[in-house]
Amino acid sequence: MTVHVLGVRHHGPGSARSLRAELERLRPDVVLIEGPPEADGLVDLAKDPDLRPPVALLAHVPGEAARAAFWPFAVFSPEWQAIRHAVEAGVPVRFCDLPAAHSLAARPQEPDGPGAADGDTDGEPDGDTDGGARAVRTDPIGALARAAGYDDPERWWEDAVEHRGDTPFEVIAEAMAAVRDGHVPDEHEARREAYMRRTVRGAVRDGYERIAVVCGAWHVPALTGTPGKAWGAGLPSAKADDALLRGLPKAKVETTWVPWTYGRLAARSGYGAGVTSPGWYHHLFASPDRPVERWLTEAAGVLRAEDLPVSSAHVIEAVRLAHSLAVLRGRPLAGLAEATEAVRAVLCEGAETPVELIQRRMVVGERLGHVPDATPMVPLQRHLRAEQRRLRLKPEALERELDLDLRRPLDLERSRLLHRLLLIGVGWGTLRPSRGKGTFRESWTLAWRPEFDVDLIEASSWGTTVPAAATARVRDLAAAAPALPGLTGLLERCLPADLPEALPAVLEELSARAALDGDVTHLMAALPALVRAQRYGDVRGTPAEGLAAISDALLTRVCVGLAAAAGGLDDDAARDLVGHVDGVHTAVGLLDAGDEPEAAPSAPPSGAPSGSTAETGTPGERTADPGAGPATGPGADPAPDDRPRARWLGALRAVSGRSDLHGLIEGRLVRILLDSGELDTGRAERRMFRAMSAGHPPARAAAWIEGFTSGGGLLLVHDARLLGLVDGWLTSLAPEAFVDVLPLLRRAFAAFAAPERRAIGERVRSLDAAGAAGRAGDAGSAGEDVEAVDDERAAAAVRTVLTILGRA
Repeated sequence: MTVHVLGVRHHGPGSARSLRAELERLRPDVVLIEGPPEADGLVDLAKDPDLRPPVALLAHVPGEAARAAFWPFAVFSPEWQAIRHAVEAGVPVRFCDLPAAHSLAARPQEPDGPGAADGDTDGEPDGDTDGGARAVRTDPIGALARAAGYDDPERWWEDAVEHRGDTPFEVIAEAMAAVRDGHVPDEHEARREAYMRRTVRGAVRDGYERIAVVCGAWHVPALTGTPGKAWGAGLPSAKADDALLRGLPKAKVETTWVPWTYGRLAARSGYGAGVTSPGWYHHLFASPDRPVERWLTEAAGVLRAEDLPVSSAHVIEAVRLAHSLAVLRGRPLAGLAEATEAVRAVLCEGAETPVELIQRRMVVGERLGHVPDATPMVPLQRHLRAEQRRLRLKPEALERELDLDLRRPLDLERSRLLHRLLLIGVGWGTLRPSRGKGTFRESWTLAWRPEFDVDLIEASSWGTTVPAAATARVRDLAAAAPALPGLTGLLERCLPADLPEALPAVLEELSARAALDGDVTHLMAALPALVRAQRYGDVRGTPAEGLAAISDALLTRVCVGLAAAAGGLDDDAARDLVGHVDGVHTAVGLLDAGDEPEAAPSAPPSGAPSGSTAETGTPGERTADPGAGPATGPGADPAPDDRPRARWLGALRAVSGRSDLHGLIEGRLVRILLDSGELDTGRAERRMFRAMSAGHPPARAAAWIEGFTSGGGLLLVHDARLLGLVDGWLTSLAPEAFVDVLPLLRRAFAAFAAPERRAIGERVRSLDAAGAAGRAGDAGSAGEDVEAVDDERAAAAVRTVLTILGRA
């Protein structure tokens, strides 16, 4: 009986190639591989050609998504090559690491924590299985690299192992024994190694004669014993190992294969046993001869695909430069560093952006593995795979954009699937602003990540299909929603997902919460999402029964309670209320658009700029005097005051005249009423004149201007009288008052677009003395109840002033 302990670097292409050759030479009758023993029954799936790396073993505690761990394998992983050798040779395979039932029972795991696990990264000692609470005490690769005079452990490993083409397993074992000399493993590491020894003893008891153990190089001394003697000499006894493993916590776990990605395998993703350049390592494994030449040729192809000029001469010179750099640095073969410098200097001519493209496409790479249909899956996973095939939505690791036209049945079904997945917590697609103006378009960014399989397993408790799981999840979210705005947001997400069985539950909960919620700001925050859901349902053809009644009731309560909510507010509360007012005003526009018949727009109010944001009402809402309110003539609608817009603007008119309003609120209400045609320019001027009079503190006047101009700066560009009022007030401020209001004014004008600010500046610069005087006269005559000047009485006053000045 012989036991061969083969120490490897996880995800090392040189180790993988040498291990495969060593196994073919040794011809073992059993192979023990570092990994969770619960996955022994999944090894046969490696025979299936549809199991294509990168893939990972997933172990999880049912019902607890936080307790999950991955053991990833790439095609260049030594463990994967050991599995492939065993299944091709018909040799049994056993995993020999500490069972996941114990490691997952000890503490919650991070989704991509233990992996390859439980810390032994590239021959390093065990890190933490839960994301880093246990620090790595020794870096063996770093220690050996320093002993060899290298400052970069990765470069030393490539020179000493990866570029050699053969891994001297005996030498690695001796090196690790030297590095581990005096090392005392912590409790978790000691238990892992004790279980590995127990597995080897079990294989010996089962009568296997040639046993091959494939593990991280760090564990080799703990599994080999005294060199030159029978296996087990110098190792802890079976009794001692059993005592160490006795009493471990245990949880019920399930295991399966899941797709993995090279991006997730990279160390930058947070995976403990990751490598910084999985794409480069894949290339080294797949191209044993002339790897640098093939790499640079492929890089040229990537750049040409982006319409960058790269010739064959570029490639030849890049190869020469890479090899020359390797010679200068004393390396046996040009590595990734030399190849990258050659790409930057020759192929990209010093530009960094193309180098980043090569980094993303080739050095890291975005390969997504695949698992066969025979892989154990929960029904929800199987249903999603079937939907992906039916809708021709292939999961890919690389981000891609997907534009949908909801008028097409296929795109509509795709949209519903993506919205349903978002509801159950699977963010395969990210909705982004659509490029078109129509509401029938959606734009998504799709990128599949390995942890989505964990999310699907967790969501399987809600149902066996995506629609069923989303429906159950929405019902639970509706019952647990802490506030009314959360319910309306849930409703807005529910409608595009087309979940008719969940909609009644959400509407019932929404109606009950709206009836009991007395906070007007809650109602105002809830109304916009509710109205959008009502209108969006119309666009998609989704029935939205009950929404109109609820939104109408909410608007009525908002109009009634707005006066009480608007008084006596500080700066922060006023700014918050203005945001709610704007949201409700937009929502009312949507409601009115759905209720009103088509009509030719009325003329804008006097002084309103062409192309401004002013809204023009229908003939039934306006009279010859824009400030006189809704019309009641024969041509008007039967009950114009019942329309959402009329009720809302009526509430704003009633509130805007109050004297206890915060300046920001009053200014914003006046602007809304002006743009809506409820105030003409003259009345708006008088409101502004009063707000900026000497009776108000400068800070309140500045807040009023900020609220008034928050709808856009074009009004000041096109209305010289309003601009003159602002200019005259500003230039009349005392220096200390100007310093106080400057931050408010900067914040107000900073919200304008650059062209608007430039146009306002040009208008202010063009103001001359006569214009300023004229505007001042206009402003004075615009005051309410100002009488005409009596020339006779004024003459007496003039004579008195001239006498005082000595000019009579």
